[in-house]
Amino acid sequence: MAAAGFLVTLAVTFLGLLAITFFIGRIVPIDPVLAVVGDRAPAAVYERVRVEMGLDRPLTTQFVSYVGDVLTGNFGTSVSTGRPVLEDLARVFPATLEMATLGIIIGVLLGVPLGVIAASRRGSWLDQAIRVVGLLGYSVPAFWLGLVGLAVFYARLNWVGGPGRIEIFLDGIVPPVTGLLLIDSIIAGDWEVFGNAVWHLILPASCLGFFALAYIARMTRSFMLDQLSQEYVTTARVKGVPERLVIWRHAFRPIRVPLITVIGLSYAGLLEGSVMIETIFSWPGIGNYLTVALLNADMSAVLGSTLVVGAVFIGINKISDVLYRVLDPRAR
Repeated sequence: MAAAGFLVTLAVTFLGLLAITFFIGRIVPIDPVLAVVGDRAPAAVYERVRVEMGLDRPLTTQFVSYVGDVLTGNFGTSVSTGRPVLEDLARVFPATLEMATLGIIIGVLLGVPLGVIAASRRGSWLDQAIRVVGLLGYSVPAFWLGLVGLAVFYARLNWVGGPGRIEIFLDGIVPPVTGLLLIDSIIAGDWEVFGNAVWHLILPASCLGFFALAYIARMTRSFMLDQLSQEYVTTARVKGVPERLVIWRHAFRPIRVPLITVIGLSYAGLLEGSVMIETIFSWPGIGNYLTVALLNADMSAVLGSTLVVGAVFIGINKISDVLYRVLDPRAR
């Protein structure tokens, strides 16, 4: 019964996502027919293409057809590339996934300890410094951070690679298996490509990781402050339990469940909010693809990209629900 309810919830949520993306695509002030025929096409040509695209039918009929196409993997054809949108998304999404995954790893590995340290030393200079870092993560624009990072660490110090996913002379050497360049280069045993891919990935992933770090550290600090004020923590300290064990064993364990939500939302946010970073670093991911599609009024690509990002967001939330039940038996 629980599995059936989970599947029903997932199906209803996905159907709602389909409805939102479809109707938003119909009300935006962009004419998909003009994107195909151009603004100088004769009226007869315009009308013929409009009928071929099914835009002359009632919205409900168009929506049912749209749902059927999506469920069969037909996202339409991109005006920008001339290829099926699903094929384009399969090509660009791994790049975003690779960058966002490394970014969230950086955010978790640094953000959680910083949040715990800030809470355990509340009011100290270290707490204030960590809170300033969190404030910067909320305040600094992504484009500014990316440009400064390129100017300092790439152009000035040459510590990291510049724009792009890999050097041009190495592009296409490794055969695509997963689409994730790091994994594909390991499979191929090409360590030169692997090293060059890491060299280019460090800076954009670190920029994303900084924003994730700020949010995760702030929320971890808030959760820990609440736990450290509980009576059981005071009792443990009175009994002489070492402070390290009080913090990590007694106070930290209860916050793992809410932290899952924070980390999941941060990861989903990196996947869907990396448009500016991808544009600055010329990263061939879904954010860059979506930007080009918007500029070219390529609605099939826009709707397909939005749908994929939304589906990933739903998937991450459902995975978080499963982890709840693993870590907290009361939620089962």
